[in-house]
Amino acid sequence: MLLSVVIPCYNERETIATIVAAVRAASPADKEIVIVDDCSTDGTRELLRNEIENLVDRVFYHEVNQGKGAALRTGFRAARGDIMLIQDADLEYDPAEYTKLLKPILEDRADVVFSSRFLSGEPHRVLYFWHRVGNGVLTLLSNIFTDLNLTDIEACYKVFRRENIQGIEIEEDRFGFDVEIIAKVAKSRCRVFEVGISYYGRTYAQGKKIGGKDAFRILWCILKYNIFR
Repeated sequence: MLLSVVIPCYNERETIATIVAAVRAASPADKEIVIVDDCSTDGTRELLRNEIENLVDRVFYHEVNQGKGAALRTGFRAARGDIMLIQDADLEYDPAEYTKLLKPILEDRADVVFSSRFLSGEPHRVLYFWHRVGNGVLTLLSNIFTDLNLTDIEACYKVFRRENIQGIEIEEDRFGFDVEIIAKVAKSRCRVFEVGISYYGRTYAQGKKIGGKDAFRILWCILKYNIFR
């Protein structure tokens, strides 16, 4: 069974080589790596072209910055795996945890696996209080409409059987894609599992990108994909 690891990337020159090495070293061995550079301006594109392209299966370059959702849309369309997994290009999430993320699907218990930074007894960097509060409120609102009991809608790792994710049209270009996917997965009646993971969060000074203004878009997307559709 082939695993496709889709890595959306924007201005991650300092971390992209390290995360690619970690993904290559992670189990299972039978996997492809698909990187989508979303018009980076910090030298990431040059690093990909000069040093990393020959280490992965495919790299796509957006000529205009469109957002993480748009990068994932490109990656999922090109991916060939039986199972598809989202991997951020920073170092906040550990590819060594792929085995436990894949386990519910490989045991034929799940069609989709979402990760949670709040279920696990694994290491968890302590950061922003208000970010955690906002995540909790948005997760609660999403759960009210989807009738799923998720604990962390914004966690990176999301794993899908190929037919489940490629049957979903990703419309959101930016961070709203998380709640869009959750809403559409809930409506499809897939078997959903949630798996606790470790978390090595970054500060904004270190390159963290999602911010307070994104919360308003996420709130709108919860309403858009659960009520107005």
